[in-house]
Amino acid sequence: MRAIDKLIKINGIDLFSGAGGFSLAALELGIEILAAIELDKDACDTYDKNLIQKRKNNIKLINKDIIAIPPSELMDSLHLKERELDLIIGGPPCQGFSSHRIKNAGVNDPRNTLLIRYYDFVKVFQPKMFLVENVPGLLWGKHKDYLNNFKKLAANSGYNILGPLKLNAKDYGVPQNRNRVFILGLRDDISISEGDWPPLPTHFKDKKPYWVNASEVFEKPTPSIIEKITAILGQDVAQKLKFKNTLKENKSDQNNIHMNHADYMIERFSLTPINGSREDVDFRLPCHSNGYVGHKDVYGRIRLSLPGPTITTGCFNPSKGRFLHPWDNHGISVRQAARFQTFPDDYIFSGGIISQGKQVGNAVPVNLGKILLKSCVEIIINNSQRDDKNADEIS
Repeated sequence: MRAIDKLIKINGIDLFSGAGGFSLAALELGIEILAAIELDKDACDTYDKNLIQKRKNNIKLINKDIIAIPPSELMDSLHLKERELDLIIGGPPCQGFSSHRIKNAGVNDPRNTLLIRYYDFVKVFQPKMFLVENVPGLLWGKHKDYLNNFKKLAANSGYNILGPLKLNAKDYGVPQNRNRVFILGLRDDISISEGDWPPLPTHFKDKKPYWVNASEVFEKPTPSIIEKITAILGQDVAQKLKFKNTLKENKSDQNNIHMNHADYMIERFSLTPINGSREDVDFRLPCHSNGYVGHKDVYGRIRLSLPGPTITTGCFNPSKGRFLHPWDNHGISVRQAARFQTFPDDYIFSGGIISQGKQVGNAVPVNLGKILLKSCVEIIINNSQRDDKNADEIS
């Protein structure tokens, strides 16, 4: 369902928009994105080329530090008044809340304050609702003050807060085991019925999951590779695997790139079996010697019959997680990482491989964004219909 199919125009702005995963989800639902703010230049270039130029959307894209942008000035530039905006979306940079930080690291990270900066725009625009995305580390006790402050400020501005709520992208058709936290804020004149939020998981039947597996991200392997997959996974599992229809990746795709590894690493990868990890190889890096058993996923091959690993900013580097290609002896390409995030193949990421990986890893998975925003659209439509009915009864 698209918002325009109901003849109701729904608009929004995207804060910390990154490469545009959340915006793409909104646009595909018929939500008009009026403006997007992003500090990273390459991410802005990606956003501009894909969402503004290629898909011909009239979006005010601002490549600046959000701290330097007065919300009231942005509202004026969009010719909006208070309470005329429907939706604010966005995910403030989450590194300060990352679970990779130990003990109290990140508690006073200045990036944490960007969550409060998000609130500043809510306070000025007074949209019907807002949706915040962040990492599960936001829920850690050491960040309690930041989260409570945000919720208190929003409540004092007339918003009912639903969440924070942890959702896993694999439950919504994304081929990736990705937990993220979402906070929905509803202006106090917007009502919600039981079951409107959060949207129910889409990939369960009779309480059993039918997740999209990692295999669907990759091009169909050669018969010899299929034989190896079958020998390791078994006939029953191998026969159920689905792959992309093409035999080879598009060589003209500038995101069809992967790391160039040293010869000794390629040799090591060649010894890692399908679905295998670093523990399946006798070779040990110095940091993994002396019986070290942590970080078992690093240098591991992506498991074909399960949803993929959480795509991070280091998704192209096998040293950062289970990011080794399922059968080839190198890390996954940026394009394959983007598929895990459910970006279409015509979505081109700008910059070098490090920048591209950062943009992909930071994005909201497009398909998950669409399901969440569809619920937001339905809430807005239901409230509009309720208001129309009340107006008719009064008249």
